[in-house]
Amino acid sequence: GHSNRYIYVFFPSTMNRDTTGRRWNHLVRLTLSMDLVSVSQRVDILQDIFFKDQANGVGGNGAHSGGRIKFGPDGFLYVTTGDNHNATLPQDMRALGGKILRVDRDGTAAPDNNMPSGADPRIYVYGLRNSQGIAFRPGTGQIYASEHGPAYDDEVTLLVAGGNGGWDPQNRPSLNCPSNYCGYAGVPTTMPMTDTQRFPAALPPLYVYNNDRRGMCPNEFLIGAQWGAWNGSMLVGILGGKELIRLQLNEAGNFVENRQKLKDDVFPAVRYRGLTLGPQGDLFMVADHGVIWRVSPVTTTAMTTATTTTAAGATT
Repeated sequence: GHSNRYIYVFFPSTMNRDTTGRRWNHLVRLTLSMDLVSVSQRVDILQDIFFKDQANGVGGNGAHSGGRIKFGPDGFLYVTTGDNHNATLPQDMRALGGKILRVDRDGTAAPDNNMPSGADPRIYVYGLRNSQGIAFRPGTGQIYASEHGPAYDDEVTLLVAGGNGGWDPQNRPSLNCPSNYCGYAGVPTTMPMTDTQRFPAALPPLYVYNNDRRGMCPNEFLIGAQWGAWNGSMLVGILGGKELIRLQLNEAGNFVENRQKLKDDVFPAVRYRGLTLGPQGDLFMVADHGVIWRVSPVTTTAMTTATTTTAAGATT
């Protein structure tokens, strides 16, 4: 709970370099001081999440790590991880890359992740490219991931325990694949984000974003009567496109009934990195250039708007 002053952080670490000297991504718990200005008591909860330690033919080191961490309403930690530009990671059931993990606060696998025998039991969903958002629809148990596509098809997906997201950038002889990674070598038909030919039971995307500049990152639900017509909507932040999208779902949560690009006069054209609903129902937005905004709803009978204030030592 909030009284234990624990914070959870995802980052690459040199603490457990293997025999090749490579780093791994860690999930770490820290304890805030009483005055909230320093941390101590580092506990490494997960130490074996893949990190791209060296450049290869499709990009530099550090790419595709995922890294979103959130507590779900079930009390478990959900952790998104990326494919590291490694062709085999997403479908490798023993490796924590290209996955969403679901673990207890000490890193132990949740009991009902529905992984087959031989798979790492900490995996909740596999076959992902580089998910950097996860959101929980209140009162339903439904969980949605947002995910970067290559040069097309950013996706929001309704997750199912044990599900396969369908990303598999390996073994595509018709494509020219640097470092054997085919993720940038094709088009939607030859290198699909969700490959239902290879995996007929792959989780279908709920929403696909294909504007000229993509980079789907955080997602979050707006909850509370103060949000008026927006109550229950999912927001999705776009990095490259520098926009915020509102998705209105149907009651079952498996179909997008309405899509709205939010207006730049309230929601600026920035690289949206984080979206978090605060305890009082306000929305906190984080942009790549070091700004945090607090957004408060202003409702009328006809529409919902919002007012935006800036925090954390930056100006708009």
